[in-house]
Amino acid sequence: MSKNNNENSVILESVINIFTVEKGILKVLLQRKTNEPYKGYWKLPGEFLKNTETLEDNINNLLIETIGTKDIYNEQNYTFSSINRYPNERIITTSYIGLTDTRKVKLNEKIEEIGWFDIRELPKIAFDHKEIIDKAREQLRSKLINTTILKNLFPADFTLPELQNTFESIMNIKLDRRNFRKKFITLGLIEETGYNNIGGSGRPAKLYRFKENIKETNLF
Repeated sequence: MSKNNNENSVILESVINIFTVEKGILKVLLQRKTNEPYKGYWKLPGEFLKNTETLEDNINNLLIETIGTKDIYNEQNYTFSSINRYPNERIITTSYIGLTDTRKVKLNEKIEEIGWFDIRELPKIAFDHKEIIDKAREQLRSKLINTTILKNLFPADFTLPELQNTFESIMNIKLDRRNFRKKFITLGLIEETGYNNIGGSGRPAKLYRFKENIKETNLF
């Protein structure tokens, strides 16, 4: 007895959680859906896998299409294969994590609505993409103790309060300000830029950056 070919068809998809930090706030890149299902909701950038490409090719093409470059830190995160993830279709999704500085990328103007969202104040999310974001944030949390990950999240100048705010938002903990400052300065991971952060309220804070040739170190 023959079966309908569509009955067992599976679509493979990749999506990417592109994270950045702005003034100590961890943000993720989302785009709004313009069609059903979930019209008006937001989702992660994603692309179906073609027969002629690998997952790595697929995610590189997606990065170029979305932010204009593939040259950012990225790694595979998790595969989501629940049966009813998408209405009327069997789609297995492999999620990636990307880290970048917003000043080094250019969002695709052809995408009608795309933007950065505070990870703690997300809009309505389509499909199971909130679960995908949570899983990526969980992996990011486990890797935040590593200096290599930090350098990719903070390629530009930052203040120590911004650095601490990012740690606290990702790790979901409260850190002692003096101990945090002492740790980073005594480990020799960062250096002063010679400039201050101006334009904010209160006394201008010193701007720091990660040193170029630091050893990979676990911080906690």
